[in-house]
Amino acid sequence: MTATSVSCSCGKVEYKLAGTPILTAVCYCDDCQRGSAQIDALANAAPVLGADGGTAYVLYRRDRFECTKGRELLRDLRLKDTSPTKRVVAGCCNTAMHLDFEKGHWVAAYRERFRQDAPPIQMCIQARFKPESASAPSDIPTYRTFPPRFLAKLLMSRIAMVFS
Repeated sequence: MTATSVSCSCGKVEYKLAGTPILTAVCYCDDCQRGSAQIDALANAAPVLGADGGTAYVLYRRDRFECTKGRELLRDLRLKDTSPTKRVVAGCCNTAMHLDFEKGHWVAAYRERFRQDAPPIQMCIQARFKPESASAPSDIPTYRTFPPRFLAKLLMSRIAMVFS
């Protein structure tokens, strides 16, 4: 199984990601837009909100995602105190690291963390929330909601995780 390492901008926080990702997607939902804007507003933060209003993620199974350095520097950001979704940044340099659905079996790493080794984007989701003035890439499948293919990939990864 291959392993990929990603780090924050200053290198004090590192993650190890094992195997291939579940999928790579750009999300346009209103929560991702607000959460990414929240991160982009942090001092010295590298932007994660795309010019088209989308945020690019690489999804991994939770059991294949590990912080190997700097865990104590991680900081959670939530849109609401009760939100089950948290955006995790490296507090040392305000680098967006991952989005965590606490009730899910996957973790969504910010694609920017992969730098030049970023896997290609497979789909754009929740495009119904995309700003009207922005255009989604024309060479990537774009869906107004969560397409069956997206949900099937998550389901298959959950099944594989249970049996591994």
